[in-house]
Amino acid sequence: MNYEINEGTLAVIANGEEKTRVLEDEYDYQISESAFEIMDKSCKYFGSSYNGRKEGSKSILGVEYKVPIVVEDSKNIIFFPTTSPHDNECIWLSLNHIKDYYQTDYNQTKVIFDNNKEIVIPISYRSIENQILRSARLESLLRNRKNS
Repeated sequence: MNYEINEGTLAVIANGEEKTRVLEDEYDYQISESAFEIMDKSCKYFGSSYNGRKEGSKSILGVEYKVPIVVEDSKNIIFFPTTSPHDNECIWLSLNHIKDYYQTDYNQTKVIFDNNKEIVIPISYRSIENQILRSARLESLLRNRKNS
């Protein structure tokens, strides 16, 4: 299955080297590609590459690692990674679909999406919060640039 991230995509969840679970508003897919490949192909589908999007975000935010990216600009589709994007356990979350999140265990966080779907991810609350703040900052800076 060839998959492109869209407005309904909530999360892209790596499941080993060449398997990925994609969680959408209505559907849940198992894709035979890495999460990174899905991110890169989706960026290319919308006119750039993952590296181009990453470099743009790095330039805007001044950060070097776990950089949030704008997959598609006109629809404001912004995703952020929970670990290194090349990690076989990386989970990409859609900024605009997160309704709430809270710590469940020492190193786990429950993420609740705007349609009330939930996932528990193996990353600390503080790390998720930091990624959400980075992503929101990227969104805000881009919005201000468009409106100037």
